[in-house]
Amino acid sequence: MHSIRWFLLIIPFFIISCKQKTVLVNPVFADSLMTHFSIPEIAKNNDSELAFWEKRMNPNSPGLINEARYSAALITRFQEFGNIKDLKEADRIMRKVDTAFNHKEAGPIRSLISYSIMEHRFKIADDYLKQGEKIGLKKYESQSLSFDVDFELGRYNNAYADLKGLYSTGDFGYYFRRSRFDHFNGTLDSAISAMLKASTLSENIPLLKQVALSNSGDLFIHAGDLSSARDQYMESIRMGRVDFHSVIGLGWIALIKDRNDSLADRLFQFVHAHNKLPDALFKMVQVADARGDSMTQKSRALVFEKEATDSLFERMYNKYLIELYTGILNQPARALSLAKDELNNRATPQTYAWYCWSLVSNNKNDEAYKIFRQYVSGKPLEGLELYWMGKMMSSLGKGYNAQEFYKAAYKNKYDLSPGIVRDLEKNIE
Repeated sequence: MHSIRWFLLIIPFFIISCKQKTVLVNPVFADSLMTHFSIPEIAKNNDSELAFWEKRMNPNSPGLINEARYSAALITRFQEFGNIKDLKEADRIMRKVDTAFNHKEAGPIRSLISYSIMEHRFKIADDYLKQGEKIGLKKYESQSLSFDVDFELGRYNNAYADLKGLYSTGDFGYYFRRSRFDHFNGTLDSAISAMLKASTLSENIPLLKQVALSNSGDLFIHAGDLSSARDQYMESIRMGRVDFHSVIGLGWIALIKDRNDSLADRLFQFVHAHNKLPDALFKMVQVADARGDSMTQKSRALVFEKEATDSLFERMYNKYLIELYTGILNQPARALSLAKDELNNRATPQTYAWYCWSLVSNNKNDEAYKIFRQYVSGKPLEGLELYWMGKMMSSLGKGYNAQEFYKAAYKNKYDLSPGIVRDLEKNIE
């Protein structure tokens, strides 16, 4: 999911019990959170920063400091409120600066690598990285950015070498990246431990601490520890910054654990009203799925599709769209087109699994199995890809293999859409 951060706790949070059922997301807290929401002071301060640095820029003579500070404030606002135009504008400004300085300054290139990754333009990020290495990025910058690019492009051996070069017992960046790598490798306990360590190391930098807390919450959901996930999201929310990602996390727990679909829906609609990214819309599709309301599910999926296919998002929502096109929207040809496009962007075991499933959805089973054997078999996969590979094996009549994939996917059931979980429970022997 894409990360966005957040605000002041109005009342204490209590675990409440009703009819011997532990409720993890207190409806009273959630309602208060939504009712009393206001833009936090720190977000208002960032708007003031934007206005200040914008006035100092000279469009006809780009500089380094003013443009960098203005772009950084745009990125902060994007991370808080999800307006993709802020990210695009920051990228445009830094490209202009990079050109003005004849591609010889490290600062703009560092920013452009990060922005390109946010935009899912991974090969372009790689091009900028090569440019930065030629002009001499500092060692830590080079290894950090190399890890980010290598990891996204599926160059995992290189990413591991980058990670070893970053090793430090006191560095947030090392532990944050270590957590990502461990999660990919399926060593979830280690991934959680590393992210919690990153959280501890970021005590004096609230934004980084919130990022680590929110990501810890996601990892705990992946591990099936929803109570700990709730605690991480709540701690981030208490910090007084915008964190809509954690609010979505609470809504998800309300949906899949508390079975409180109405509260989950209100939380997702609240986030969608304040954040311009379509992530909350996708969760609203899943609420309708949980209710078994296919008509609403489809209508919401169409709204999500309209927003997520905006050209400004480029490939950012391909995985979500492939899930919908091979599911409730039933447009397998569009799923296959997106999967092919994604392979041109990053050819990883995960994206090859998306391609395999899209091929199966278009009745191209033999081609899918050939791709699977060459690029996917034996590689680490997430719950959704495991489920899709199970469905592929079922289509091929390979019942034993299908069961193995289904069982592995079910271990990640809290990451999966309600309809997929129902299908897994129906098919697991």
